[in-house]
Amino acid sequence: MSARDQLLVVIDSVARRTDGESVRIAKDVLGAGAAVRVCLPEGPEEFAKALARRGARRPVVIGDDRALLRAVAALHRERELGSCAVSVVPVGAVQVLSRSLGVPAGPVAAARAVLEGAERRLDLLVDDSDGVVLGNLRIPPVTASASASAAPSASGSTAMDGHPWLRTCQSFVRTLARPSRVASAPGPAPARLRVEADGVLVVDLDQPVEGVSVRPGADGFAEVEVRPTSVGAAAEALRVRARTITVSGADFRYRADAVVGGPVRTRTWSVRAHAWGLILPR
Repeated sequence: MSARDQLLVVIDSVARRTDGESVRIAKDVLGAGAAVRVCLPEGPEEFAKALARRGARRPVVIGDDRALLRAVAALHRERELGSCAVSVVPVGAVQVLSRSLGVPAGPVAAARAVLEGAERRLDLLVDDSDGVVLGNLRIPPVTASASASAAPSASGSTAMDGHPWLRTCQSFVRTLARPSRVASAPGPAPARLRVEADGVLVVDLDQPVEGVSVRPGADGFAEVEVRPTSVGAAAEALRVRARTITVSGADFRYRADAVVGGPVRTRTWSVRAHAWGLILPR
């Protein structure tokens, strides 16, 4: 039996408690098509240890987006992502990330994709504390549902290549942002952030912004969107592609996929091209 037919199935504790029936169905489908070793970790440490001891078995995570993130982060810390493709059967309430990545919904379809699918190499964002981002990064953080509805398109035609136009756009954004000193409707205070893309200044602290979005693309660049604060007419979002993004300012929090991080005063995210593999339908 080949290594592809040997699976380490790590079942997240939250998935076991919240939807035991879907977990059972996924186990049955996987067990019918491969040699399965099941692991039932009770916490993050046991979860990471199970992956570290997988041997030649392919890791399969049964759980929600947080379980998938935990698996990729653990393999990244062990520097094993290059030699190990990850599979996931989404079970749980938070499945925004897995769906955006192309993982089928439902335990049967997802389990069949694990058995019959192919590895797709994907880009990864890694920050200066060794944290990872698979899908969306939001500053300031938003709820998972809002993040899903407002996610920028990785293939949108409005995304720009390179940076030659930034200096022109900066003056335009500054013009839009300065009127924010006028009283506006009650709401969250605008963020004061300095954003740099590959060392080029996009916005500075004197330009209030509603938020910053970053997501890994598919070609070694991240898609960066800065939304200036607007008064009256809506301000156009500023978009750029970059390999490295640095955000700094007063203490700020950020949402990396399903996890909120911070507060920090500065953080740098770098793109790792084709850094991890996910098993998806052929």
